[in-house]
Amino acid sequence: MIERNSFFSNLTSGYLFPEINKRRRAFASENPDAGLISLGIGNTTEPLTPHIVDALAAQVARLGTKDGYSGYGDEAGLSTLRDKIAEVLYENRISPDEVFVSDGAKCDIGRIQYLFGSRVSVAVQDPAYPVYVDGSVMIGAASAMIPGTTNYAGITYMPCTRENSFFPDTALIPENSLVYFCSPNNPTGEVATREQLTVLVKTAREKGSIIIFDSAYAAFIRDPSLPRSIFEIDGARECAIEVGSFSKPVGFTGVRLGWTIVPKELAFADGTPVIQDWNRLFSTIFNGASNIAQAGGLASLEPAGLVETRETIDYYLENARIIRDALQGPNFGRMGVEVYGGDNAPYVWVRFPGKKSWDIFDAILEKCHVVCTPGAGFGPAGESYIRFSSFGHRDDILEAAQRLSRLEL
Repeated sequence: MIERNSFFSNLTSGYLFPEINKRRRAFASENPDAGLISLGIGNTTEPLTPHIVDALAAQVARLGTKDGYSGYGDEAGLSTLRDKIAEVLYENRISPDEVFVSDGAKCDIGRIQYLFGSRVSVAVQDPAYPVYVDGSVMIGAASAMIPGTTNYAGITYMPCTRENSFFPDTALIPENSLVYFCSPNNPTGEVATREQLTVLVKTAREKGSIIIFDSAYAAFIRDPSLPRSIFEIDGARECAIEVGSFSKPVGFTGVRLGWTIVPKELAFADGTPVIQDWNRLFSTIFNGASNIAQAGGLASLEPAGLVETRETIDYYLENARIIRDALQGPNFGRMGVEVYGGDNAPYVWVRFPGKKSWDIFDAILEKCHVVCTPGAGFGPAGESYIRFSSFGHRDDILEAAQRLSRLEL
């Protein structure tokens, strides 16, 4: 018999979001008339926009013709899409041949973990998107949880709290490490300033570390002073990889399309360009993103697509405002609740002083019939917090806000 991969035995519990779904299904089964509203998992809800739908349909139609059919393409993506990503999203700060189009940022993070392997130190914002941590354990870069804690050995947790404006102490970054950093942040909804990212880049260069910058929510930034990419910061090309996604801004959570930027200047300790090994890995284990999805992604970056996408994002940001307003109501004021995020991100991050995240999750589920996400699932510093997602139909958002306005704990 083949032995189990021992790294998986170091994982202590199920992945966060399936656990939320498990509890939601159990509650719905016992309370079929509850009218559950989900503000938990960050899954888009609004229809794809007309310009993008037309492009997807046209590509499907082309595939049904002798002259229009195409099979495998360039593993790194359509040249037209790579060009457009570099031009529209990065203002040509990066070169099209540094763009690798994929089936999503989450998948690319897994490939990045595969690229760097098990013999690398890892640092994460705390709280953090669970794939940074769980994937590191699965690949062997981290090991079993330290007894008496909720921290995995081999991972440096950098607390991001209200006390430090949700930006970590970069002095905690180990030398020669991978540093996972997400802005706008999931789950806190906070966005790093230009000054903060300058400190992050400076520290990474001094310590020989590489930043894995997750910009999946960059399109939600409305404040022009806030950077949307790590490559807006001088020196980042020598110390960063960036992953991006069409999922949340365009509604491609089910269509699946993203990208990774690997600058040519980025190198391993022996001088080998990281892009060389990344290209080898990418072309070996990935056959390229769907040409149908890529047609939709290209359309989203055309003038009509950009207008439609902005309207969709504005819709979700208005949802976030409605949620924030409800959570800043008098009943929450009496509980001492603090509300963060939601201005330049689709997530609202809420602190319930002195309470456990899963207890709050259960109470909101039982009393309001609203599903949220417990902050403790994102790391130790997420305890006492709850994340609310603004992805939802407006009627559901308004109803959830009404229910929350009556909550008493």
